[in-house]
Amino acid sequence: MTDAKTQLVQSWLTKAQHDLVSARVLSTAHPPLLDTAIYHCQQAAEKAVKGYLAFCDHDIPRTHDIELLLQAATAYNPDFFPWTDTGSELTPYAQIYRYPGLLQVPSQQEFEQALALAESLCDFVLAVLPIEMRP
Repeated sequence: MTDAKTQLVQSWLTKAQHDLVSARVLSTAHPPLLDTAIYHCQQAAEKAVKGYLAFCDHDIPRTHDIELLLQAATAYNPDFFPWTDTGSELTPYAQIYRYPGLLQVPSQQEFEQALALAESLCDFVLAVLPIEMRP
């Protein structure tokens, strides 16, 4: 394993961790910024899977579609397949609350569900990677 590859994978995973921290912090602001927080949940999951794909030397597609990324990851490890529902739940948050036009914000319950899904997927990615890949 090259140092450059290790650094690349760790960089993706560090960004995913930072997105999770950002989501938690934004959700506790006064008032809570749940629209932005839930976006960071999507970003964390996306970046974690991209980190795994980088580990597999897969070209990282320019997409926010976590389900598509999980399909690519499944080609390397079939244990990613059960996560496709998580991908389809989180993917819309890349846009739905990110841009102006929707005046609604997610509920606390919707945010907590998204955070739990993102944390679980990130934990799974860390678990399937060699320990030296972890940030």
